[in-house]
Amino acid sequence: MTTFVSAQTGAPAAPSQTARSVPTASHDQDAIDALNKMGAYLRTLKAFQIRATTTKEDVLEDGQKIDFETAVDLLARPPDRLRLEVNSDRQQRLFLYDGKNFTLWAERVNYYATVPAPPTIIQLADRLEDKFGIEMPLEDLFLWGTPRSNVSQIKAAMDVGPSQVEGTTCEQYAFRQEGLDWQIWIQDGNYPLPRKLVITTLTDEAASIQLCAYLESCAVLQRSCFHVRSAEGCPEDCFRRG
Repeated sequence: MTTFVSAQTGAPAAPSQTARSVPTASHDQDAIDALNKMGAYLRTLKAFQIRATTTKEDVLEDGQKIDFETAVDLLARPPDRLRLEVNSDRQQRLFLYDGKNFTLWAERVNYYATVPAPPTIIQLADRLEDKFGIEMPLEDLFLWGTPRSNVSQIKAAMDVGPSQVEGTTCEQYAFRQEGLDWQIWIQDGNYPLPRKLVITTLTDEAASIQLCAYLESCAVLQRSCFHVRSAEGCPEDCFRRG
């Protein structure tokens, strides 16, 4: 059982007695290697559950910043099983994928649909975005450690230095891509899990996405977690955990 990614509050940090110098941005190969090592480790997980809270900061035309918070509960057994619940003040969605079919249930608007699906989670994410304009939360967890991770698009990378995330020793890294800055805190030792992630867009006025999550590795996930329990009847009875 391992925690993964802690919240970034945005509050100013208290001044430390000894200031730590921050290295200048460059293309640090050690930072790239650490990212690849983390991705390779994520690909060894056979099944896992993630409970996450994301805070998206939007910038209005007058410069005012507005935060939107979303809770995400994800069960996955790569490459072809996924259960994803998304809840916020503005929407509620339940995604079910069993390797053959994809089901979407939106309780608040009483919307339900099932369509044939491709054979992997990554292909499903592509299909949802290309055909339906749906962006799958936490998609990067399935892309790190694969050729789709876009590591080659990183223009600057640096090792910021040691850091603590909820009492766990991590190494903080910062990366820059076209139109995007992002930081990641990776756990030290034999389990290089991402523990904190902050993404800032450069196209807007410092709009950002901050992720807080909890990851638990699972030996087994029941098949019923990824299936509609009944094709008819009340939808809330269709989506119970097995």
